[in-house]
Amino acid sequence: MVDIAQNTVRTYTGKVGDQEIVIETGKLAMQAGGAVTIRVGDTMLFCTATMSRSVREGLDFFPLSVDYEEKLYAAGRIPGGFLRREGRPTDRAVLISRVIDRTLRPLFPYGMRNEVQIILTSLAHDSETHVDMLGIIAASTAIMISDIPWNGPVAGARIGLIDGELVVNPSIPEMENSELDLRVSGTGDAINMVECGANEVDEETMLRALRMAHEAIQPIIALQNEMRADIGKEKAEAVLMLPDEDLKSAIKERTHDAIAAIIKETSEKEDRAERMDALVEEVLAEYVDINAAREEAGDEPYSEKDIKNAIGDVNKSVVRRFITDDGVRPDGRDTTTIRQLSSEVGLIPRVHGSGLFQRGLTQVLTIATLGTPRDSQMLDGLEQEDSKRYLHHYNFPPFSTGETWFLRGPKRREIGHGNLAENALLPMIPDEKEFPYTIRLVSEVMSSNGSTSMASVCGSTLSLMDAGVPIKRPVAGIAMGLIKEGDNVAVLTDIQGLEDHLGDMDFKVAGTEKGITALQMDIKIAGLPDEVMTKALMQAKDARMQILDVMNAAISAPRAELRDSAPRMITMKIDPEKIGAVIGPGGKNVRGIQDAHKVTVEIAEDGTVFIAGDDGPSVYMAQDKIRGMTEEAEPGRIYTGKITRIEGYGVFVEFLPGKDGLVHVSQLADYRIQSVEAEFNVGDEIMVMVTDVDRQGRVRLSRQAVLEGWTLEEAKQNDSGIGSSGGGNKKRGGDRRGGGDRRGGGNRRNKD
Repeated sequence: MVDIAQNTVRTYTGKVGDQEIVIETGKLAMQAGGAVTIRVGDTMLFCTATMSRSVREGLDFFPLSVDYEEKLYAAGRIPGGFLRREGRPTDRAVLISRVIDRTLRPLFPYGMRNEVQIILTSLAHDSETHVDMLGIIAASTAIMISDIPWNGPVAGARIGLIDGELVVNPSIPEMENSELDLRVSGTGDAINMVECGANEVDEETMLRALRMAHEAIQPIIALQNEMRADIGKEKAEAVLMLPDEDLKSAIKERTHDAIAAIIKETSEKEDRAERMDALVEEVLAEYVDINAAREEAGDEPYSEKDIKNAIGDVNKSVVRRFITDDGVRPDGRDTTTIRQLSSEVGLIPRVHGSGLFQRGLTQVLTIATLGTPRDSQMLDGLEQEDSKRYLHHYNFPPFSTGETWFLRGPKRREIGHGNLAENALLPMIPDEKEFPYTIRLVSEVMSSNGSTSMASVCGSTLSLMDAGVPIKRPVAGIAMGLIKEGDNVAVLTDIQGLEDHLGDMDFKVAGTEKGITALQMDIKIAGLPDEVMTKALMQAKDARMQILDVMNAAISAPRAELRDSAPRMITMKIDPEKIGAVIGPGGKNVRGIQDAHKVTVEIAEDGTVFIAGDDGPSVYMAQDKIRGMTEEAEPGRIYTGKITRIEGYGVFVEFLPGKDGLVHVSQLADYRIQSVEAEFNVGDEIMVMVTDVDRQGRVRLSRQAVLEGWTLEEAKQNDSGIGSSGGGNKKRGGDRRGGGDRRGGGNRRNKD
């Protein structure tokens, strides 16, 4: 039984930039391997790190799990929905878990098979402090003081670009005005993870920001080392599944030259795979007899998995040496050449926009769908953002790699890749006031051989322009790689799947011709020299420009008009005090407009009205109806109206929907009217000027003022009022009868 009275609570304080971080341990979760709370302001996270003692039989991977649990009680809120409790993790929680996982995973011992579980829980959130970089520090600290073997510590920092200045760990409100959202984690020696969204930031500024972040995390790394020395548990022995050295040596001798020949003689993925499969089968057949002899001698036979893994290690070594020593890649390219590119738009009927981008065997089709504001996604998380109108979803089906597996919804990787593509395009999406549509992009990976996330960026740009979305500039993306063998380093442009799997770095860069909009990096080796990072960014810039040229050849600018299949939506402003008049009792008026014109009408509290429909005429008729319900007659303004009633003394004209006024007979023409009924018909359209609105809201109109080109003051001076005998006694009006052509109502009306 744990003696609670013996618990020793220890508190440590450190800084990242100007942000004070308080770490406490010893109070909560005494049975976890390591447990800490970490606090900045009134934001507090709780993190545990625990390792299993036993290993599941047959496990051939490192079972690390990192889960961030977003609790709404941290912000004093009760979850929505019927159950009123947290359900599946939000996309934001998944992305935070991924960022922490990507930072921690490379630092565990090679071959480790003990299950390690990291759980982070939000205890309090003040709407000021980001939790993702705080979570990296919490997880690293919990592992450091635990019994889990690990090659940390690490720490994370966020860099913003506010008013032209780089800022370390800006607050959530400050980030609203930032041109850069750069999240960086690393060890004391080097950066090992980068995630970034930016508004066309140049390469030099990005490099300065990366250096600043690495420098900023050093004090908190030193603090973790201090905690480890003070209170760290003795590290346990991990179960390591390492290859048999005798087997490795034998397999290398048997397969090295054969694999080298395969790499030299094939450039296509399928051809290489077929020959490699044949070689593996030959070796496995040879080891049937070898294993039989080992069993007779009392030795453990080699498993098929061990033999295949040993062949894979030889393959990895051969490919890496070809690249670093000879500058030749598996498909015959040099280090800076991009695979063959192609771009197409408008492939799919009925949809609002479609774009197909292909780079080598990597092929992504993106579909764009436009919706109304109420199609935006409602968010139920800790941060202040409560909805989003631009959504990017990414799907990676099994057929894209020629495989089969169960479809069970998006995995963490798919959510992460969709978010990366979303961040890349977000700065180019037009403002809601300019383009009030909700925008959803879905990237369907049709074929994968490396860097489908960056192909999604390119396909999405094509799709948006095909849909007529007025993006500011096209965005393209490229994946860079790194191979380091001894002192030889090769930076690779446009890595394919094999190079990603066998390489030391996956560095994705997206942007426009003006600058970077998104960046993501994961590195497997201990350090990345500054000059290598610089080279990778500059090679990525050159590649981005080449890809943009190919995309521009398919479509150089957004289409001027939306597709016929896309909804039409307009916005208008009304007096907020007249919202009730438009809605009507129990919503009667707005429902009537929607039913009559087959449109959707949404009204915001500030008087902004969104009208959406399947075609333009319906939308514009609904707009006229709402304008008529809210607009006041403006003296001096000219309207085109329709005659609704004819009397001997004049005509009544509906000049706004639901609003009419009287045109007295003396104001109907620039000559004397003998018979109103003879010259005008109900339903005729005429142009009129509003000359007066009395206290009861009755409107006086004049057609003569339009015909004569009078100002409002002239119209008032020449209006003798209701009951006058006609225009003969008026200034300009008396001698204008002009015979038949003047009196013929049809000819006169046609001139309106």
